[in-house]
Amino acid sequence: MRDLVRRIESATPADRDRAIDALRAVAILGVVLGHWMVTALVVDSGTLHGSSPLQYLPRFTPVSWVFQTLAVFFLVGGQVGARSYASARARGESYGRWLRARMSRLLRPVVVVLFVWTVAACTMLAAEADQDTVRALCKLVWSPLWFLVVFAVLTAATPLVARLHPLWPFAVVLITDLCRFGLDAPGGFASVNVVAGWLVPYCLGAAWSRGDLCSRRSGWVLLIGGAATTAALVLRAGYPAAMVGVPGLEISNLDPPTLAVVTFGLAQCGAALLLLGPLRRVLRRPAVWAAVATVNLSAMTIYLWHQTAMIAVTTTGLLVGGTLPGLHTVPDAPGWVLARVAWLPVFVTALLICWLAFRGYEQGRSPRRSVVIRKGRPSKSAAARRA
Repeated sequence: MRDLVRRIESATPADRDRAIDALRAVAILGVVLGHWMVTALVVDSGTLHGSSPLQYLPRFTPVSWVFQTLAVFFLVGGQVGARSYASARARGESYGRWLRARMSRLLRPVVVVLFVWTVAACTMLAAEADQDTVRALCKLVWSPLWFLVVFAVLTAATPLVARLHPLWPFAVVLITDLCRFGLDAPGGFASVNVVAGWLVPYCLGAAWSRGDLCSRRSGWVLLIGGAATTAALVLRAGYPAAMVGVPGLEISNLDPPTLAVVTFGLAQCGAALLLLGPLRRVLRRPAVWAAVATVNLSAMTIYLWHQTAMIAVTTTGLLVGGTLPGLHTVPDAPGWVLARVAWLPVFVTALLICWLAFRGYEQGRSPRRSVVIRKGRPSKSAAARRA
């Protein structure tokens, strides 16, 4: 392990901003833990169906404030995308070549998970499995892909939006919500927020790459202003307090993104900018940086397969031990939360197995030949180029 840490450290360029990688890792792991904590598969008359503790335990709502970290991911995506495109233009690289390089690592693992689960769904249906169960399982795996579609669209549009002021997409979200909730506009009208809502942190990231958000004052303005506005929207304007979708609620803050989740994202972006200094100091430690670099090397693999890991544990537990608390029971009591926390190490183990099997597709090599850092003299083709 010490040798691996040393090789990752020596393969990392001296000018790499490790804090950006740390923010990306925190964003991905936050979404993973959030899904594991607020998503349940309940057994009812031999059928598995989705549920959420947020539906039964309103006091559990603050968990969604901690683990709904998508805005930070789009902030980092905007920063890295704008900076990458500027560097490509400086090298004389065409837009098409730049876009192919950006998309290839994003799309390869998506194709794999779609193929595996299409085969799995067809196999279950051929074996006469309950259709509602198959539908619930596929929805758990495929529904998180919406965020990757939006991210891919914004990445492709980087040359157009890199210098767009965040206030423009913010205004679109504001007007859309006014029409949706104030004027009873058709529901489909709000779908424009799917892009506009996440374009706000993406544009903030692009501004960050230009050096526009380097002062701590910017971070405090975003944090305090975003938090205060979100609180006002929840307490005075009737927006849901949960920053994720909750079964049974008429309004979801995520489907499509509302003004409340956008202002909440601004607060998260402010907190992320304020944490840059402390993160840079902590990441000087080679062991800490090695952990962050490893997560970044397989960020999409972790994201795409974390629901599969939870499903594997849930179905295995059903076959081996029957209905188990925190795994198959209705999430309507604090005991369920404690039991779910106890299951998290098992979920992590299952995700580790998925990571070992599929990480090579994200890095463009077959899994059997995939390694994080080759032994011997470190090269930029390892952590330095792919992290």
